[in-house]
Amino acid sequence: MEMETEEKLERLEDGKKAGEKELTVEEIFESQEVPSWRSQLTIRSIFVSAALGFMFTFIVTKLNITTGVIPSLNVAAGLLGFFFIKLWTSVCEKFGWPHQPFNRQENTVIQTCVVAVSGIAFSSGYASYMLGMTKIIADQGPASANTANNVVTLNLGMMYGFLALISFVGLFSILSLRKIMIIDYKLIYPSGTATAYLINSFHTDKGAKLANKQIKTLSKWLAGSFVWAFFQWFFTSDNGCGFTAFPTFGPQAFARKFYFDFSSTYVGVGMITPYSINLSMLLGSIVSWGLMWPLIELHEGKWYPANLPPNNLSGIQGYRVFIAIAMILGDGLFQFIFVLCKSVYNLRKSKDKDVGGEPVVSYDDKRRTEYFLKDQIPVWVAVGGYITLAILSTICVPLLIFPSLKWYHIMIIYIVAPILAFCNSYGCGLTDWSLASTYGKLAIFVFGAWVGLDNGGIIAALAACGVMMSIVSTASDLMQDFKTGYLTLASPRSMFFSQVIGTMIGVALSPVVFWGFFYKAYPDLGKDGASNPAPFGALYRGIALLATQGLSALPKNCLKLCIGFFFFAILVNIIKQVMMHFKNKALKYLPSPIAMAVPFYLGGYYAIDMCIGSLYRYWRERNNKAEADAFVPAIASGLICGDSLWGMPASALSLMNAKPPMCMKFLSRDTNTKVDAFLNG
Repeated sequence: MEMETEEKLERLEDGKKAGEKELTVEEIFESQEVPSWRSQLTIRSIFVSAALGFMFTFIVTKLNITTGVIPSLNVAAGLLGFFFIKLWTSVCEKFGWPHQPFNRQENTVIQTCVVAVSGIAFSSGYASYMLGMTKIIADQGPASANTANNVVTLNLGMMYGFLALISFVGLFSILSLRKIMIIDYKLIYPSGTATAYLINSFHTDKGAKLANKQIKTLSKWLAGSFVWAFFQWFFTSDNGCGFTAFPTFGPQAFARKFYFDFSSTYVGVGMITPYSINLSMLLGSIVSWGLMWPLIELHEGKWYPANLPPNNLSGIQGYRVFIAIAMILGDGLFQFIFVLCKSVYNLRKSKDKDVGGEPVVSYDDKRRTEYFLKDQIPVWVAVGGYITLAILSTICVPLLIFPSLKWYHIMIIYIVAPILAFCNSYGCGLTDWSLASTYGKLAIFVFGAWVGLDNGGIIAALAACGVMMSIVSTASDLMQDFKTGYLTLASPRSMFFSQVIGTMIGVALSPVVFWGFFYKAYPDLGKDGASNPAPFGALYRGIALLATQGLSALPKNCLKLCIGFFFFAILVNIIKQVMMHFKNKALKYLPSPIAMAVPFYLGGYYAIDMCIGSLYRYWRERNNKAEADAFVPAIASGLICGDSLWGMPASALSLMNAKPPMCMKFLSRDTNTKVDAFLNG
């Protein structure tokens, strides 16, 4: 429905007479000259991309270290890019300054560059595999894995070096296959297509008016979210203080991490996340923290040693982490096999039909194909770039950064990675589902078992995960953006160079944002119960530990529960595909196993926040569906951006040791009586 609304917005009627033919997209833009690829890459577009990239890097990093749930930011990138360039052209017109006209190709270049920057913030792994290498995460696990060769002390030099060596290779991995993916097999890439429709609509008269209204809405909610976060800060002088510690459903539910923490970020995330995902997270938190963990805790001293530290993986924490991992792996493995089989089937079907030889009959398709093939990127550039960067990474990563990962390990990754990148990109084109993290987890298992714990297998496995994830994720994002460029007539060359520039900006920004605003500002980063728990740090290290140590690291009966939930995830996916095939309406009531798994480790508080966002979206849709589709994403983006932007001054205050003046706590009646008695002597 959302895509239908956007498609309607990108069309204009030349007349109001009944029966008059409605113009197609490219017929509307036919009178506009398409600029050369060099003209699409402007100084102002790079400047705006860098500014928005900094903000989005901060947002993605903030989301990564809280729950690890990252919503799509493509719409916000396209919308804000449109706003800032329009603002600049308006100023130029007012003062009579010469300026280049703003068009949809430049808007696409900005969106591509910004998403590339924020993509580096995700694939850099500072809240997942990279954080899992640190001592603060290692201290929460068994002492046998907390050895010198299985722990890394992060520093900016190492972070910059590793990120620079691995981030650009993926851009060349399947670059030469862009015509096959976009034109020959006509892959949909739903997110790329929806973003293109949105950008096309902005550059029509009707779309521009709607975009201006969306920007005003976003600005209002951004300001409100920022002020609310600033207000909350005054009451958080110590741990357990402030609105984030409000026991919404009582003290017992609060102890089980089931409460509303007044986070505008995750209320906003809930507005743009599908209902099924939010409800799956809520179900997962109820099943785990409401039922399973209390029952397992009754066996303390029998199933696992009593009086262990809360974060010890040999105790209750082991069940939380490894059952969550089992569900994530079960879901990911099914998706991987299913998408691979579907991709092979569609490839064979396409060959049988000789899709590449079919004539292009649509005017829009003819024009788009013409411009997509106009500025070719030579095959030797793609192949030569990949081989050169792969050789550089193969030599430098083990020699200068991670000695436990040998050169032949990395060489094998770079041999296999293009095949996996193609599979992931093809699957993403069909389903809009990227399995980059699943490929990374498979790399953890392979290289963790290969190297072994005594030889630094945890660090080797996590580093291999980073190399694999970077290639597969970047390749998929690039092909998604090529689809957007195809539908907006943006040149493949301008899109590619925009990706390269965005990657360079991301490599420059991501380490310093993580290091300066989070790692140094919050000493408890990564600890369970902290304001920034970074749950995937412990999860990724737990996978690496399991790969190197085998099953002996698990507490009693944990393996049986893991196997059960692993097959539960696969079973749910099988049922879902069967129901989808037969178009059963009950499909929407099936939970998502991977969404259920995250609260198993983290708790249900952020699921409550996201469900509040879903409730607001549901209310808006009941009142006016078209208006909700147009403005709820803008409201959500404002909430996320405002709360995340407050993180910058909050981090700066923390670095300066400036603490809030008050601590607001919520006590039960009995506890309050004891406190009053103590204070009164």
